Amino acid sequence: MNKKEARLRRARKTRARIAEQKVARLTVFRSNCHIYAQIISDCGSRVLAAASTVEAGVKGDVPNGGNVSAAAAVGKLIAERAAAAGVQSVAFDRAGYQYHGRVKALAEAARENGLKF
Repeated sequence: MNKKEARLRRARKTRARIAEQKVARLTVFRSNCHIYAQIISDCGSRVLAAASTVEAGVKGDVPNGGNVSAAAAVGKLIAERAAAAGVQSVAFDRAGYQYHGRVKALAEAARENGLKF
């Protein structure tokens, strides 16, 4: 089992637990150069809000998309878009990543801007 398979195995367990709760989930994906966040509906079939460092608005604000400050900017943006979509409470799906560094920065920025999880 390589690193990616191990991460996906951890993510499956978390997603199964979140599916039982029947709440929207805030999921995170990070690559070396960018970070992405989506809020997925409780049924798992619709994306209610999305934000990433690839977008022109975020790309202009942060010079590098793969660092903690970029993740915080995405966290703030996803919280604003969630509020616009009428979502106040979510379950945080870290997709098997450690709650550390960029993932932690995104989560804390989303919490500071009104998203509850």
